Amino acid sequence: MWILVVFIFFIILDVITFLVPKRLSRIELYTTSLFALVFGINVDMVLNFKYNLYGYFGKGFQWLGFVGEFLYYIPVSVLFLNYYPIKGTNQNKFLYILAWSLVSVIIEYLIEKTHFFNYTGWRLWYSACLYPFIFLILVSHLRVVKKLLRDRYT
Repeated sequence: MWILVVFIFFIILDVITFLVPKRLSRIELYTTSLFALVFGINVDMVLNFKYNLYGYFGKGFQWLGFVGEFLYYIPVSVLFLNYYPIKGTNQNKFLYILAWSLVSVIIEYLIEKTHFFNYTGWRLWYSACLYPFIFLILVSHLRVVKKLLRDRYT
């Protein structure tokens, strides 16, 4: 039952992502979404299979968890980067990343309670410490993409 609620939440997130006005170009959205997905899946594979810190549903590879990653990582990266204040002050950037990190921790906490994924050695505070860096990595990747696109046309 709760697993269905998680997937409904993911699908609603995808629909919202599809409907919001986009500030980034299609190539920026595509490359950053692909990067976020590959980055997230690879981190999950290492932390799950190599270090057994958490897993989706049960031990080993789970198709529902894999599908969930597609339904979650892409819209989060698009929404986060689409509204990131690139030309804002450092304070605005800091507060934006902090807000997204806080919301991400809350979502992770709630989803973990549904047993969509289970901690085996992971702690929620690890995520709280890492989310700001993950969002900074996404911003850094977007900057690289923007630079590559600028260089292509100059």
